[in-house]
Amino acid sequence: MTKKKKNKFKNKIVQLLKKSPGTVLSRKDISHALNVHKQDYNLFHSALQSLVKEGKIVHVKKHQYALKQVSQRYVGELRTTRAGFGFVNVEDEDFEVFVAQPNLNRAFDRDIVEVQLYAASRGKRLEGFVRRVVKRFREFIVGTYHKNPYYSYVAPDDPKIYRDIIIPPEQALNAEDGQKVIVKFEGWERNEHNPVGSIIEILGDQDTPGVDIVSIAYSYNLPIRFSAQVQKDAQKAPAGIRPEDLKGRLDLRNEICFTIDPDDAKDFDDAISLKMLKNGNFELGVHIADVSHYVKPDTALDKEAFRRGTSVYMVDRVVPMLPERLSNELCSLRPNEDRLTFSCIMEIDRQGEVVNYKITPSVINSKRRYSYEEVQEILDGKANDSFAKILKQMDALREILMNKRFTEGGIDFDTPEVKFILDEKGTPVKIVPKTRLNSHRLVEEFMLIANKTVAQHIKKISPNKQAPLPFIYRVHEKPDEEKMNRFFNFLSAMEVPFKPVKRVTSRYMQNLLSSIKGTKEEVIIEEVALRSMMKAVYSEQNIGHFGLGFKDYTHFTSPIRRYPDLVVHRLLRQYSADGQKLKSKGLKKALHKIATQSTKMERLAMEAERESIKLKQLEYIEKYIGEEFEGLVSGVQAFGVFVELKNIFVEGIIPIETLTDDFYIYDEPTFSLIGRDTSTTIRLGDEVRIRVEEVDFERRRARFSLLENISDEPGRSEHRTHLLKEQTKQPKRLDRSRRKR
Repeated sequence: MTKKKKNKFKNKIVQLLKKSPGTVLSRKDISHALNVHKQDYNLFHSALQSLVKEGKIVHVKKHQYALKQVSQRYVGELRTTRAGFGFVNVEDEDFEVFVAQPNLNRAFDRDIVEVQLYAASRGKRLEGFVRRVVKRFREFIVGTYHKNPYYSYVAPDDPKIYRDIIIPPEQALNAEDGQKVIVKFEGWERNEHNPVGSIIEILGDQDTPGVDIVSIAYSYNLPIRFSAQVQKDAQKAPAGIRPEDLKGRLDLRNEICFTIDPDDAKDFDDAISLKMLKNGNFELGVHIADVSHYVKPDTALDKEAFRRGTSVYMVDRVVPMLPERLSNELCSLRPNEDRLTFSCIMEIDRQGEVVNYKITPSVINSKRRYSYEEVQEILDGKANDSFAKILKQMDALREILMNKRFTEGGIDFDTPEVKFILDEKGTPVKIVPKTRLNSHRLVEEFMLIANKTVAQHIKKISPNKQAPLPFIYRVHEKPDEEKMNRFFNFLSAMEVPFKPVKRVTSRYMQNLLSSIKGTKEEVIIEEVALRSMMKAVYSEQNIGHFGLGFKDYTHFTSPIRRYPDLVVHRLLRQYSADGQKLKSKGLKKALHKIATQSTKMERLAMEAERESIKLKQLEYIEKYIGEEFEGLVSGVQAFGVFVELKNIFVEGIIPIETLTDDFYIYDEPTFSLIGRDTSTTIRLGDEVRIRVEEVDFERRRARFSLLENISDEPGRSEHRTHLLKEQTKQPKRLDRSRRKR
């Protein structure tokens, strides 16, 4: 029994250390983590010593232990910070290695590198140095060309490219000093020297419209152009629909269907139709551009689509997954033109249940192109239209589907979005909050039910229900317990009434978020809730979608702009043609590769999109330096307070050293700063009045100063305002000794 218990301790110790490879834990930390009782302590200590003797763990120093490293070298992606240091996310492992700036060894942000570990005793986190760059993330860099009598170079726009690029005279392309250029990275021989490159394109002067966004695209390695071979592949596709293209397709050209998109959309990849059946049910048709008909596997076009993974929607442009010949022409469901499609036609009852369906290649002819605003006008009875009756029936179905989804636990995140009005130079002249209309929700609900139906279809046609046919799913894991506990602490700090639970369900989250709808804290709470969730990913393993409350979900509805949707179309066609007898050997492995790449590129695209939005927000707010705005406290840290301005959602920081009316202490449990002498509190969700002081484009942040906390208790805001007025009479000084923390 004693031996069995000792072995159990050994297994638990190894498992604990495996969770954070390279981390050094004290004997006390390990015993607390494993909840070792006093009577078992000698047995626990014996287990530790046995593991050291067996070489499974190492005794680092006095009473401290770490997992023995099987390898001292790892390969992974390097992510650097603006401060200069970085972390290597080790491939297929759940840990990362810290790399100090002097140890980057010619590696740039996002490069795939081989990292050599230092001994675990160097600290409580894994630390190492880059041995070599395995694969460069960037091939091209955008920057400003400079020329002096001795040499010429390009200063990169991206601050994470921490070295200037030397340009040999014969590779300068006759660029002029101060011009924005694109540089092809040629090499970097020695760490003591600078990298070398050649200019491949001159973009123009620094204020040339669109150069700033192009720079962001290149910093994320997003290809602005397609290669000649890819364009050639796209041009091969026939312009018209041939008789052989219609073989095996359901002819829906006489059916009433139409598209609903943003007013500035250039590609229309989904159309919808609706009929009322005699039994009172709805027949909803979701018709998706059949991109798989034009983009065949293993072609240059397909390989480029796989590499890009997704279209990227920057502020002033789209970086498409497919060339314009396909995305804006052949695969765009233009009105009054025959188009090849893949349709999911569903019979839906009055309770929102899909009681019958058909998924089939088809051909349609869209009868109308609507914008969301036009449809909303019709739904509100403010405009007449020949298809008004169908649109109102669609809206009735939208309400049924939406209510069913929320009742069953789907979470309704309504995070704010903005639209920029740009002048001819690309400068933002106005920021307009996007309004989420019922017309938006209508299309969203129809796409959701189609995606869900397609995923359920795969389970239905699989010969082995326990091991469905290989497929790509859109999955969303349940929230991490630790993150949820932090979210509950946040709600407590915000004084939001809620009932904590051990098992968080999507229905619980939906009910909780519904309870704060319409409050001033709604935006902040939803943003924190979103950050507390796991991120949705693509996977060949179906684990369900927590956020939507669906057991089965995929992406079927946007193959023009998402590679997984294109693969889903191919799989549907193959399984239908082969009668579900398709050999799956090697297919799961291929789908895993596709899912991994697609997830990676989706996240990269989101980062680039956010960066372009952030840049334009800063350009906009720069015009208002010295002016006052109202906003909400969106983040509180020991180093300062983040404030998001109302309606325009520009975020800036109030550094803690500028809060000189008191000595502020960061209280993490309540997400607040508390004045030591006055007890003045600044917390998440507070309404504040600020002044714009500075815009730092390199660090991508705006600096604000606090004028008034509108959310203060009676008397407290007057106290702050009085103090601040007094401070403006004399230069502000920071007592470094009091600010040290």
